[in-house]
Amino acid sequence: MLWSCNKMKKYIVLLALIGALLPRAAMPQFLHAVGKEIRDGSNQPVLLRGVGLGGWLMPEGYMLHIPGYGSPTTIREGILDLLGPADTETFYELYRQNYVNEKDIALIARWGFNSIRLPFHYEILTPKDQPGAYLEEGFAFLDSTLAWCERNQLYLILDMHAAPGGQNPNNISDSDGEAKLWTQPANQDRTVEIWKTIAARYADKVWIGGYDLINEPVLPDGYSNLDLRNLYMRIASAIREVDNNHMLFLEGNWFATDFVDLTPPILYGSNVAYSFHKYWNSTAQSSIQYLLNLRANWNVPLWLGESGENSNQWFYETVQLMEAQDIGWNWWTHKKIATLTSPLSSPISPDYQTVLDYWNGSASRPSQAFAKNALFEMAQNLALERCEFRPDVLAALFDPEFGTKNKPFVDHILPGFIDCSDFDLGTEGVAYSDARSMRDSFDNGDPWNNGWQYRNDGVDLEKSQDSRGAPYSIGWIDAGEWLKYTVTVTETGIYDVAFRVASLSGGGRLHLFVDGNDALGEIVVPQTGGWYNWQWLNKQGLTLSEGQHVIELRMTASGFNLNQLSFVFKTGTDVQEEKTVPQQFGLEQNYPNPFNPSTVIKYQVPETGPVRLAIYNVTGELLRVLIDARQAKGSQSIVWDGRTRVGALAPAGLYYYHLTFNELKDVKKMVLLR
Repeated sequence: MLWSCNKMKKYIVLLALIGALLPRAAMPQFLHAVGKEIRDGSNQPVLLRGVGLGGWLMPEGYMLHIPGYGSPTTIREGILDLLGPADTETFYELYRQNYVNEKDIALIARWGFNSIRLPFHYEILTPKDQPGAYLEEGFAFLDSTLAWCERNQLYLILDMHAAPGGQNPNNISDSDGEAKLWTQPANQDRTVEIWKTIAARYADKVWIGGYDLINEPVLPDGYSNLDLRNLYMRIASAIREVDNNHMLFLEGNWFATDFVDLTPPILYGSNVAYSFHKYWNSTAQSSIQYLLNLRANWNVPLWLGESGENSNQWFYETVQLMEAQDIGWNWWTHKKIATLTSPLSSPISPDYQTVLDYWNGSASRPSQAFAKNALFEMAQNLALERCEFRPDVLAALFDPEFGTKNKPFVDHILPGFIDCSDFDLGTEGVAYSDARSMRDSFDNGDPWNNGWQYRNDGVDLEKSQDSRGAPYSIGWIDAGEWLKYTVTVTETGIYDVAFRVASLSGGGRLHLFVDGNDALGEIVVPQTGGWYNWQWLNKQGLTLSEGQHVIELRMTASGFNLNQLSFVFKTGTDVQEEKTVPQQFGLEQNYPNPFNPSTVIKYQVPETGPVRLAIYNVTGELLRVLIDARQAKGSQSIVWDGRTRVGALAPAGLYYYHLTFNELKDVKKMVLLR
């Protein structure tokens, strides 16, 4: 007992000494910690809603679809082997220039985020073999990003994603398989020095939100959280010698999940938060209760510094969990190649796929010229204007009604076609029902979207291989699944409905409900001869009234794929004769015009066939494609919400909308006001 009391006294003395040496509190204009809260420059509580710039200054193989999920070093070695030194340097210049620039940052702000986490490799700032030497061209990336964030009022949190020697044994820290940050003390010394250099440079920068000291540490056998704690204390002390203003974010061991022995936070001075990561586990409060206890016990803020790589269902539930507990969050990540889980997806070109096949061992080595063209094209495809926008991801993150109310994914105007992949936005049980809608276990990696196409929901979508229908179709259909579509009917009457289906053996069954009423009875899907042998299944006598409705498809027996629905107006409900369908082709003037924020575009199609309606600015740049599908003959209409293909608000000005049908073309002008 005497030994324990003496030890306790020494501990109290140590804390008193630490308290005496603590720097003054953060200046009010900086993001700072007050008790359990993070507060902004007005000293008001702020909930960080952020996104990471993963893959930019710290390439990760899985984001680039590189076999084996290469590390930054192995990725560079593979490119160097194909291109040689000079072209490799040019490739990386193109890659970084297109992956993130001010247009990306401005768009992130318009989406609704208020912060950005910037992962960086320490070698961006200092050469691997030259301790103490620093690269001004590396700091220029941080300087530029900060300037863009300042102009768009986003907090920038700097994240050392790869520390000297590697903080874990994985490719995500650019490790060679051993976490040498811990086994070689010189690497810890260098980490401390780098952070002090960074802090000295940015000490007075208000829009720096803080420093995320080490990403996802995993200590090797023989080392413990006490070693992590000691390094954090050293880094914190070095930073406070030059910077008393900025927050320090401390991640736990084992990929930012284990905070044992990392308390009390006073060990690291003031203005500290604990940062945890969350992947592939439950969205119940019990999954973070130990973290809530950590916050309560030590009166310190929490921050979900990284999460994602799951379905929209999981995204929504996780964000709602965080916000219910007043915990800020940061999503991984804003852009990847051929992805469903980020707001932006860069396409894979056929030539780049050939390079990937070579790296995977399934293709011969490409020539240097071929590889250069393929890799340069990959870098250019990272540009914002070449990316596909995933609005469903943002809806899951930002729409508080995503889990309670289905909303249109696109504007469905009837008569016309509905692509079955364009079901409403919302969670499982709200907009659709599917057997699996998210990954809630680390051990169960089964996909939530078996086809891994188009959208990040639980519905199984795949490429339809149908040149006459929609590009994507619903597959892997099970009995009991359903889909909802919010539609606008332009004219009351009786409609013919056609279902574009494919079935190897037949026997599938479904129902079409309108506003909860079974409108056509049971529909039996015939055998079509294959999963991609598409046929129209026709039904007559659907009565629809003018206005907005919810159409629901309920599958009562499996065994078929579903591509598209067609609704053709036949007769009005108050007359017996068939409605005369306009045979002319052309655009009507949009209304209202000028407009803000949206406008209706009406047009006529002379017969069923391929329709493309696109918006261009005055310089001829394609802004957005509103329609690119087969449509029924007759009058059609669509709403343009004044947004670009990546979801950004188009600026005020003059725009042209182009309609094409086979060889026929028509163009009109419209004016957007802001």
